[in-house]
Amino acid sequence: MNIKLLKQFLALAETLHFGRASDECHISISALSRNIRHLEDELGVPLFNRDNRTVALTQEGQKFLKYARDTSSQWNLIRHELTDNSDQLSGEISLYGSVTASYSFLYELLRRFRIAYPAIEIKLRTGDPEHAIAHVLDGKEDLSIAARPANLPRGLAFKPIATSPLLFIAPLEQQVPNIPTTSPTATEEWANIPMILSESGVSRTRVDEWFHQRDIAPRIYAQVTGNEAIVSMVSLGFGIGVVPKIVLDNSPLMDRIRVLDVKPELEPYDIGLFTLKKNLKNPLVDAFWSLM
Repeated sequence: MNIKLLKQFLALAETLHFGRASDECHISISALSRNIRHLEDELGVPLFNRDNRTVALTQEGQKFLKYARDTSSQWNLIRHELTDNSDQLSGEISLYGSVTASYSFLYELLRRFRIAYPAIEIKLRTGDPEHAIAHVLDGKEDLSIAARPANLPRGLAFKPIATSPLLFIAPLEQQVPNIPTTSPTATEEWANIPMILSESGVSRTRVDEWFHQRDIAPRIYAQVTGNEAIVSMVSLGFGIGVVPKIVLDNSPLMDRIRVLDVKPELEPYDIGLFTLKKNLKNPLVDAFWSLM
């Protein structure tokens, strides 16, 4: 099976968009569509359901996706082993992180990595940090940067980079009467304050535990994806939020935010690098991992 065909399938499976996938593969949309049809004919099953507006993996496509990712990874490994006659590593690895991670950690990491391994290309994708671990577990990316959960999924390796406090934040100026600019003290006060929280993830787990331990049923105004959105909504006076300090430190809205002195403080979380343990057998991934 043609490895280029597999990579085109992977591009379409990850983007679910013929235009973006064809751009990523540097071929025309018609050529990509023709190649996917050829792959489906070869396998004897449809891999995608598509109409004029949507593209989605079929059940068979989901099964083939795992095979394609494993095969692509193994191909990169064996190609490196067979063609590399020097001590210099070359090839490509993929890395996923939030915009904040890019500001806070990746600049220095990538600078050092580029100096040490100039022949290794890095494909960097940014997005919601709550998806970072899933991207590695699903084989979409080789590595990711995220907060460490309480329990690591089986087969996942973690290497810490930094620890970030979790902060309660409020607007600098009071714009709505029930949005305080100082720390609430009584349970009744907390229960009446609109809260802006992450939909899921480590920070949401920590703040849910904090409220539960104090027998407070928070009034949740909004559940959002992305810590940057929480800072934005809080700065506009919609409520009180909880974000990691590194997010606030890198936010252009930092001057419009007040950090509340809430006691006891939320448990901070560890931020670090994730990869599958089996990925560390890849010399390219191991090189990035070892540079930490």
